[in-house]
Amino acid sequence: MSGRAFGDTNLFVYAYDADEPVKRARAQEVIGSLEPGSLVVSTQVLGEFYTAVTRKLARPLPAAEAAEAVDSLSRLPTVHVDAQMVRDAVRLAQERRLSYWDALIVVAASVAGCDRILTEDLDDGAVLAGVRVENPFRSA
Repeated sequence: MSGRAFGDTNLFVYAYDADEPVKRARAQEVIGSLEPGSLVVSTQVLGEFYTAVTRKLARPLPAAEAAEAVDSLSRLPTVHVDAQMVRDAVRLAQERRLSYWDALIVVAASVAGCDRILTEDLDDGAVLAGVRVENPFRSA
């Protein structure tokens, strides 16, 4: 894979989810295949990741392990969500009938200059705010 990619929360959650071995392997493969510095996250993704792996997995990660994972993920280029991005996400959510949280992911990816968003939460192949959606799990 080439270009700058935005990783949605589910990409990182699956990389740690022992109960989804196929998706876990695929997430780790995708993350590992990207050029250093080309995978981008946002502060939203970091927070959602911590919540998901400590509360939503069938076998949640211990808080200390989840915190270490957040520390590791926060070394990636990180978009800091600001008020303008929130306003842009609200507009995009209304225009494209997206959830606010998905729209904020799209806005963050656009702000970071990403050419694609790696997620299973949006329509594979769609282009939103100039960023293409790519579902890395479509065949997993």
